Amino acid sequence: MIKDIQSPLGKLYLQIDDGKLTAIHFHEQSVSEETSNSQNEMVFENAKQQLNEYFSGQRIHFDLPLNPSGTIFQQSVWNQLKGIEYGQTISYQELANRIGNAKACQAVGQANRKNPLPIVVPCHRVIGKDHSLKGYAGSLTPLKKILIDLERQHTESKAF
Repeated sequence: MIKDIQSPLGKLYLQIDDGKLTAIHFHEQSVSEETSNSQNEMVFENAKQQLNEYFSGQRIHFDLPLNPSGTIFQQSVWNQLKGIEYGQTISYQELANRIGNAKACQAVGQANRKNPLPIVVPCHRVIGKDHSLKGYAGSLTPLKKILIDLERQHTESKAF
């Protein structure tokens, strides 16, 4: 099932299969009711609520059933992304270190770019060693800046 929601970034397309969030797309997807069922609808409503709370600064962690599709290496990178604190950033090199392979910086960048669950699995929190917003799928770099700025703004206005 794919359903869309409005966000400060524009429409987001949430893909839910077998009661788990499998992808969030920034670009238009076919909105489908084919596999809609009460379990998928419940996950969609919960994801919609949590994303709205995130954008309003009321949520710093997501609690959703996830099932992103990727290789074992990609899954290990995505699991490390979940450990980056709200409002914080790390470099691709630091992320490579965290997965135990300091030489895998480029592969980590590719896995980060292929993250099917942006925002919820916070790939936007990974930046270049020089603090530049490198590697966020080209045209999506402005979205990365918006998300980092949003988190920093909410972090500064609240003590989490």
